[in-house]
Amino acid sequence: MQPKKLLQLRQKLKKKKPSFRRVESWRYKRVKDSWRKARGIDSKTRKKKKSGVKSPTIGYRSPKKIRGLHPSGFEEVRIFTLNDFKGLSNKKHAIKISGRVGAKKRITLVDYAQNRGFKVLNLGISQKELESLESMLETSLEEEEYLDLEDLEESLDEE
Repeated sequence: MQPKKLLQLRQKLKKKKPSFRRVESWRYKRVKDSWRKARGIDSKTRKKKKSGVKSPTIGYRSPKKIRGLHPSGFEEVRIFTLNDFKGLSNKKHAIKISGRVGAKKRITLVDYAQNRGFKVLNLGISQKELESLESMLETSLEEEEYLDLEDLEESLDEE
């Protein structure tokens, strides 16, 4: 099967898959919701009775060819520096920029990734990044105005 069809199949299977909850987590506050295997001697879930809770089995797994892929069909790769782009293909890999990367470095990584044609999965811009972008734009505008003023003075001197 083609990867596109397999991704659609995975999406269909995911809708049918039950949410695996820990036995009696709905009954007691002290029992958390995350799945734990039932181990009781008379447990209906452990005995796989119809009245018991559904437990995770191998039949709920996604197709092997697309296991671990992003829903877009790309393989996710976490990026920290420009050196991490070595050996990556824009047709196969999608980029996630690490949350530990600062705003200034993040901007350069996003620019580099977009120029190379990579899909950036976490493109969301934070408030800090917006402020730094605005300040960068302001400085570039001031430089342009300064250059324009010099050009005007030169043209006036010539006349």
